[in-house]
Amino acid sequence: MDDSCALARLDRRVAECRACPRLVGWREEVARTKRAAFADWTYWGRPVPGFGPADARLVIIGLAPAAHGGNRTGRMFTGDRSGDVLYQALYDVGLASQPTSVRADDGLELYGVRVTAPVHCAPPANKPTPGERDTCRPWLVQELKLLRPTLRAAVVLGAFGWQAALPAFAEAGWPVPRPRPVFAHGARVALGGLDVFGCFHVSQRNTFTGRLTPEMLREVLRTAADAAGLP
Repeated sequence: MDDSCALARLDRRVAECRACPRLVGWREEVARTKRAAFADWTYWGRPVPGFGPADARLVIIGLAPAAHGGNRTGRMFTGDRSGDVLYQALYDVGLASQPTSVRADDGLELYGVRVTAPVHCAPPANKPTPGERDTCRPWLVQELKLLRPTLRAAVVLGAFGWQAALPAFAEAGWPVPRPRPVFAHGARVALGGLDVFGCFHVSQRNTFTGRLTPEMLREVLRTAADAAGLP
């Protein structure tokens, strides 16, 4: 089985997970009740797998799908304002085929980049518990192991993602120093052939207040793409 088939199989298994009762209940309730603006949508309402090629050289790790974003569309960072900011920046630096990500069948392609999260279900108030994070970690570990032959850089969005990603990198075989590096925007940590970059999350709280500007995001992505050997 080649890497693309193995990753597709993992994605299907992720989408069937029901390990966390609170998250299962919430994602399915949101899918039933919907938001008025999306009343004509059939919500995905399941765990959202990663998105991007199996031979990615750069991985972007977020937090969790949004209730009316990824939980609605079935694709990471798709259909919400956080995704609007992220995919616009990826397009600006030449890593995406288009600047928008609206739905899973909109034709968007990522060039050498895969987008994923440490928690695959939409959590209430966008806040998964530490227990839910830890329960979901094996999926991220398996994904990183499949990406490892080509993976050269990672951008981790936010402190929660950073705290979840470092143990996953360690379990996937990269040497993570102890004590673990502290999250900061612009942080760069070398993990034996993998450069890991910290970036403020593309949440509305950060982008609306200017804590994370489009240029700040583009700069991190450019630096990470260069470290990954992407054009």
